Amino acid sequence: MSMKARITIAGPESTVSFLGPGHAIKMFVAACSHEVTSIPAMLAYVAQLDQQLVTTVRNGLSRFDEHNVEDDTRAFRSIMSRTPHDRLPPFRVFDPDLRNASLDPAGLGLILFNLRSKRIVQVQNSYGEINRSDRGRVWVSGEPVRRLYRYELSPEWALLP
Repeated sequence: MSMKARITIAGPESTVSFLGPGHAIKMFVAACSHEVTSIPAMLAYVAQLDQQLVTTVRNGLSRFDEHNVEDDTRAFRSIMSRTPHDRLPPFRVFDPDLRNASLDPAGLGLILFNLRSKRIVQVQNSYGEINRSDRGRVWVSGEPVRRLYRYELSPEWALLP
């Protein structure tokens, strides 16, 4: 299994956390540069750059939602008890235990995207420096293609360590 980063997104409606390949970090930063204001909008933007990644995240969140509600996360806790944190499927943050799991770095680190306060926090980043302005490759069917995307974060966004 290739190394992944934990990506945690705090939106106005909820917080989600999932694992993604290193190249995805830059894609989520690019989404921030397009002033996304919700988790669904952020995923919709990134889907233009890597549909397979977003489909995996959306499917994982759907499975989480099928078996868990805010007041009862026993199904996911069962998964957490037998799965290393750097292999957990996508989940929503409903309580302190899930919050702790959402803040546990995976192999490539942990990047927090706070849409409410417009902050990107590199808690740990072993993949590569996040720049305020950059470019990356679009991915199709799990492979990079020749098409590039570019982004430039507005000054309103704080980029921490």
